Amino acid sequence: MFADLFMAHLGRESLIAADDTWALLVLMVASVALAIWLEQKYVWASKISGAIIALLIALAASNLAIIPTSCVLYGNIVWDFAVPLGIPLLLLQCNMKKIWKETGRMMVIFLIGAAGTVAGAFLAYTLLHRYIPGLEGVAAMMTGSYIGGGVNFAALAAEFDVGEIKAAATVADNLLMALYFFALIFIAGMKFFRSHYSHPHIDAVAESGDLSGAQTQAAAYWSRKGISLKDIALNFAYAAAVVFAAKLISTFVGGLIPDTGVVLHMLHTFFGSEYVWITTVSMACATFGEKQVAKLSGSQEIGTYLIYLFLFVIGVPASISKILTETPLLLAFTGIMVIVNMLFCFVGGKLLHFDLEDIILASNANIGGPTTAAGMAISQGWSALVGPVMLVGTFGYVIGTYLGILVGGALGA
Repeated sequence: MFADLFMAHLGRESLIAADDTWALLVLMVASVALAIWLEQKYVWASKISGAIIALLIALAASNLAIIPTSCVLYGNIVWDFAVPLGIPLLLLQCNMKKIWKETGRMMVIFLIGAAGTVAGAFLAYTLLHRYIPGLEGVAAMMTGSYIGGGVNFAALAAEFDVGEIKAAATVADNLLMALYFFALIFIAGMKFFRSHYSHPHIDAVAESGDLSGAQTQAAAYWSRKGISLKDIALNFAYAAAVVFAAKLISTFVGGLIPDTGVVLHMLHTFFGSEYVWITTVSMACATFGEKQVAKLSGSQEIGTYLIYLFLFVIGVPASISKILTETPLLLAFTGIMVIVNMLFCFVGGKLLHFDLEDIILASNANIGGPTTAAGMAISQGWSALVGPVMLVGTFGYVIGTYLGILVGGALGA
């Protein structure tokens, strides 16, 4: 209430105006720096991860009306530049010839999770449709979003024209994401899950450095490494070249495939996606240019920092007060979908003897999308899994819209 009165007195929605880009930039980079420092200084923060701390800082700042929920910095700079540039740098660690045997099955658990999302939509609708008008369209939108991502959410919102409830569903989704990421991080560290699932990547991180002189695993993993001005220049030149090439390829190939009919539309969506080609070109460079990659330093650090900026930004739009006062049932609806997805992933993963890290990231790629899954993999030090989870998450963009339409049609939207 005090924040609302204060902002009304100022005549704007937040203490820092949406067009005050430099002030917002200072707060964002300072928050990320604080999150990284805490992660490397304190054991409790290392268990949460700096990525989640950055997200929580953004969540608090936006809900206290310190920063706006949308601005040029978030969309035009972080989303449009930081995220695409970060992905090629992170994927330099992914030599597919070396990691395919370890992670080639991730698509299986991802598809099991997608089936869980669909089942969760039907269950949540059955339990709550009497209390939420227009829930058929919401079920379709969230099915697409929780298999693919925001692009599927937008497409299905237009397809089913759910009206004002779209904003409330978006708010519920954003808050749930913060809680969901927390849950996955805690699961990765819980003795119960570690005792019932294999976890080679967690073990590798624990053994990768001498932790006796460090206060946290994060501090040991991100220890100081040699890097030159030439390395920085080559990293950014490489990343920019990959993104530019991917944009050209996606535009050209997408233009060759007509966007008509179910099959052609699916092909157009997949081959016309710049993120498909960013991933493909990056992984080709890492796989076939392994000698050149080995000479390059700092790519993982720079890429990880850019992903931390992204994770700060995704924490901004979640309005806790609006959730609590206007959309608690939508939060319950999305929560049921996420829980069923996780159950499918963890039960299916146990039956098929998947590693704990594969299960966590496959579920994340369903619910949060490829970039958030890659961000979690990097924040936990599971660098070998970044490439595969990016690919399966991008595949979710292709099938998400169609499964969402099937769910909406079946429910009579």
